[in-house]
Amino acid sequence: MSARHLLLPSPALGRRVHVWCYGVVGRPLVVFPSNAGIAHEWQHAGMIDALAPLLEARRVKIYCPESNVSRSFSGEGSLDTRMREHHAYERFVLETLVPFIREDCRSPDAPMVATGCSMGALYAALFALKHPETFRRAVCLSGRYRGNAFGRGEYTDDLYYNDPLAFVPNLDGGALDRVKRHAHLTLVVGRGAFEDGCIPETLSMAKALEGRGIPHHLAVWGNDSRHDYTWWQRQARHYIPQHF
Repeated sequence: MSARHLLLPSPALGRRVHVWCYGVVGRPLVVFPSNAGIAHEWQHAGMIDALAPLLEARRVKIYCPESNVSRSFSGEGSLDTRMREHHAYERFVLETLVPFIREDCRSPDAPMVATGCSMGALYAALFALKHPETFRRAVCLSGRYRGNAFGRGEYTDDLYYNDPLAFVPNLDGGALDRVKRHAHLTLVVGRGAFEDGCIPETLSMAKALEGRGIPHHLAVWGNDSRHDYTWWQRQARHYIPQHF
């Protein structure tokens, strides 16, 4: 399996950003890490091995960037400061990572599929909802979609637009048309251990998408499906190939 480690210079973040890349030929899959925020998380957790058949069939190229979640959503400091950190990361993805991926894939208009587990599912959903022309699909595993908890008593417009369960029910006009025309979200959650907070938020997210007519698929797995990589491997093997 082809694996590369890169350090992409990001003007938005003011530093070089770790990215792991897997595969030789195929459509791009962008993996957002969980709350750990590290680029090699999926490799260490067996998720890349779980998707080996897709890689070997040259159907997918996987790109795993680190995130700055420890400085934004789960970081210290004021909400305004943390939201500025998140906006900087968003600019890194759109202005540095996406152009790099399209050049690497030799496809200047290549649409992206976004995915992630736990906190990574929130990132995947946000990029599909806010930038649907670029991120056409999102596969969200055991996600949390209610952003007000990150405010710790504060709430601003910046947080609102990164809180899917707040802004999705109010989408209308051109913003809603863009999402309905281009995006599709797959929401997966289990009923097993450590999924308690994810279950109601995933169900609420699906209801919000349905209410606005946004294409999506909801999958609720059984009581043995836990909030861990053993189950996320199985879910990734089932749902991600449907988009490649």
